[in-house]
Amino acid sequence: MADAPVLQIILGSTRPGRVSPAIGEWFAAIAREHGGFTVEVVDLKEVNLPFFDEPGHPMLGKYEHEHTKRWSEIVKRADAFVFVMPEYNHGYSAVIKNAIDFLHHEWSNKPIGFVSYGGVSAGTRGVQLLKPTLTALKMVPIPESINIPGFQAHFDDNGSFTGAEGLPAACNAMLDSLQSWTETLASRRS
Repeated sequence: MADAPVLQIILGSTRPGRVSPAIGEWFAAIAREHGGFTVEVVDLKEVNLPFFDEPGHPMLGKYEHEHTKRWSEIVKRADAFVFVMPEYNHGYSAVIKNAIDFLHHEWSNKPIGFVSYGGVSAGTRGVQLLKPTLTALKMVPIPESINIPGFQAHFDDNGSFTGAEGLPAACNAMLDSLQSWTETLASRRS
């Protein structure tokens, strides 16, 4: 699907034993089957950004470090995002905030959805705290989201995430909304 907009699914945890890769691959399979996007999974552990170290403000886009230039190129090619994110201490992970802070214009006028996971709160507190930062960058957090409480119960014996009944339909509804917002915001990006 060469002409389809690019959806980047960004894995928002780098810690040992993390489950974001399994949940991210589960969601990516649903997104590929949806067919509205060219799907890329971006693992922040592989991107491996140091703690924010650019001397100039990201708004200027004058990056000095190769890791920032590579990150900029990755984010630029996306038309929409989904963050797969845990909740840490009622908030979002530092690695997500760090990845966001490296860039500015690359995020602008692109919709974003969330697949959050955690205990009873299903990661929703982290998502809500992140939204003001994203809107300051002119991103559009869509209302539909996937929130997975008690995520540990949804893994099979092979360590693959299986999801709960009804989650695939919710994922497709979120993807439909992302697709609509991607089309709506395309003119603002060009």
